[in-house]
Amino acid sequence: MKKKIIKVLIAVAVVVAVMVGAMGIYLGDYYKAQVDAEAVFAPEKNVKITTIENGNMVFVPENPVAGFVFYPGGKVEYTSYKPLMEACASRGIACVIVKMPFNLAVFDVNGAEGITDMYPEISEWYIGGHSLGGSMAASYISENSDEYKGLVLLGSYSTADLSEKKIDVLSVFGSEDKVMNKEKYNESKINLPANFEEVIIEGGCHAYFGMYGAQDGDGTPTISNVEQINTTADLICDFLTK
Repeated sequence: MKKKIIKVLIAVAVVVAVMVGAMGIYLGDYYKAQVDAEAVFAPEKNVKITTIENGNMVFVPENPVAGFVFYPGGKVEYTSYKPLMEACASRGIACVIVKMPFNLAVFDVNGAEGITDMYPEISEWYIGGHSLGGSMAASYISENSDEYKGLVLLGSYSTADLSEKKIDVLSVFGSEDKVMNKEKYNESKINLPANFEEVIIEGGCHAYFGMYGAQDGDGTPTISNVEQINTTADLICDFLTK
């Protein structure tokens, strides 16, 4: 009987070890920020960039007109979105990229908690994100809509019901995006306020909201990464300051 128990315990230990190893491989395989991203997008001199204790990156221009908390896409290194945040900050928007555990926003949906309190001089705040990050940002604002004026979804959709929330919503995706599930995107529109704004970037793809190279399964863009980021920054700035 003891031998059987030992064999069972060994078998269980082997299974657990295999599962842990597989999880480690999965979480360790992610899209890394392109090394030339900083060279392409040099921030304006009036933008102060800092990394705070928890790893969040903060981009604060002089006299910011609004604040924007950003959740990165799933399995994408969060610094990949530094160029987009620099572009937004250069347009007067204070931005915070939330560093997610294992590069997955699903592990810290409440990552935005306390951020707005750190900058009381900014009266209007928005939250958003790319892909999985956008969905998790939508989940967060569904419980904290009194804290944010609106939501920005980049190649993303909301599974949380926001239809009755008094918030503004901007949804942006590229015409060549082959990663975002279009069927689920269309089905999820019912979760957004009736007056939400939708913008399709002609020639844009899923990966080009950040700078981390091509993404598996994505379409072929007909515009450059720089063009898509600048276009997106313009859209975000217009939306946040309208």
